[in-house]
Amino acid sequence: MGRKIIVIGGVAAGTKAAAKAKREDPNSEVIIFTKEEYISYSGCGLPYFIGKVVQSKDHLILRTPQEFKHSLGIDVYTKHEVIDVDKQNKKVIVKDLSTNNIKEYFYDKLIIATGASPVKPNIEGINLKRVFTLRSVGDALKIREILDNDPPKNPVIVGGGFIGLELAENLKERGFDVKIIEVADQILPGYDFEIAKLVEKYLIEEKGVKVFTSKKIVKILGNEEQEVSKVLLDSGEEIETDLLIWSAGIRPNVELAKKIGIEIGSTGAIRVDKYMRTNIEDIYSAGDCCETTNLVCNKPAWVPLGSTANKMGRVAGNNVVYDNEENFESFEGVLGTNILKLFSLTIAKTGLSERQAREEGFEVESVIVPSDDKAHYYPTSKMVILKLIADKKTGRILGAQGIGEGTVDKFIDIIASFIYLNGTVWGLSKVDLAYSPPYSMALSSVIVTANVMKNKLTGKLKGINPYELYKRIKEGDKNLLLVDVRTEPEFVISSIPGSINIPLDELVEKVDMIDKNKEIVLICGLGKRAYQAYTKLRSFGFTNLKILDGGLKAYPFELI
Repeated sequence: MGRKIIVIGGVAAGTKAAAKAKREDPNSEVIIFTKEEYISYSGCGLPYFIGKVVQSKDHLILRTPQEFKHSLGIDVYTKHEVIDVDKQNKKVIVKDLSTNNIKEYFYDKLIIATGASPVKPNIEGINLKRVFTLRSVGDALKIREILDNDPPKNPVIVGGGFIGLELAENLKERGFDVKIIEVADQILPGYDFEIAKLVEKYLIEEKGVKVFTSKKIVKILGNEEQEVSKVLLDSGEEIETDLLIWSAGIRPNVELAKKIGIEIGSTGAIRVDKYMRTNIEDIYSAGDCCETTNLVCNKPAWVPLGSTANKMGRVAGNNVVYDNEENFESFEGVLGTNILKLFSLTIAKTGLSERQAREEGFEVESVIVPSDDKAHYYPTSKMVILKLIADKKTGRILGAQGIGEGTVDKFIDIIASFIYLNGTVWGLSKVDLAYSPPYSMALSSVIVTANVMKNKLTGKLKGINPYELYKRIKEGDKNLLLVDVRTEPEFVISSIPGSINIPLDELVEKVDMIDKNKEIVLICGLGKRAYQAYTKLRSFGFTNLKILDGGLKAYPFELI
């Protein structure tokens, strides 16, 4: 008989670890304990079950307890909570939540994969009826039952992160008039402000989703039936709602780990080494309850994503069956790569945002470049906007963000690979990528973006970020001169307040209209014509020149 391995937690990391351990050592005895009723499910798919994109909850479940037993020989105990661990005698104390009976089980190796839980604020009304969080299959079943049988008139989602936005999409697609309330000044925390504002603008103007940022709920009000009826904001506003889904963050489940003396890292999650070992011998951890390393800045990071959890679980499952490190697998860390589908948009990110990179002490350069994802003449060609962040001194790529209806996922994955391998802008600009008109431009969007970054790093081009320009306009900066080089009809349709129109083909003859003593920002639709104007004006002796990064396509602020 092989060693006894106990896994606490039965979702992504826990089931992956258990399955890997059993495959590595078929003679081992592997047991999973979980408080939940359902195991091995895709939490990331829950919004799509609520939206009926996924019709049955069974489609979200990879394996049932019976299938684990039949196909892998793994025993799964659902509705069983591990309430303590006797690490000296190597046994877990388990409570059967159906009967309240308590039993002890011995282990040789223990894996803690207790996941994370939704953050619920301590405010009045949080426990009213029709107030939900979304983390488990049980949560999703309750929400969908209300949508199907007693549909709300005014659903409100609290939180503008991935789950909140995916919920908004799915509720809207089902015909509900949905509102999002976010306490921060932007949705999509972790993304740069101007990218998040592009998404917000899209939701409001194109999809009719009402978005409230910089708003905090201080009280939840109910009716006579103790059902939610309104939320009170810190501004004094009241918003009516008859379904409130609280999706404003999660926290790692580390209570058991703390209780038994496992070290908690600076992120608030369990500290592990690259082999997924905790500070206690023969106890490992994986998934949303533990931290890892950000590979860009080499600092602890808590990145609760399903992809990360599965990789951690696989490493932990492998290592618990071996005694020598030479047989171990390792998990060095993450870039925080993530992606979101939002109606027809794809939004994705890898590595550090520009804000994060500056906070980490990097000397940062960034570019924003709109381009086609395929040959412009191909019928399915779509626009994408890529933002690239690099270190000024070395050209090392630090991060990227993308948004658009085109193949954003492909471009972000390419850049993620370069970041993982410590790649530079110079290498990215020369990478040999597949080309055919149905799949790409002759120069891929990532190569075009890298070339723009090279121009900035070598001093051929200076730009200004959309958010920086917006702030300076709002502050009434008198030193700015905004010159829009599009055609007059384009300018009349929409323009940035305070800009003047000098079309590119009239620039030479009207060059005397431009004050050389001003800081001149050149503006066009995508940035190409502005760059042409930039080179022309430099030939006339202008030195204080910038172009608007990304042009008006990437400018999410007020136009007239």
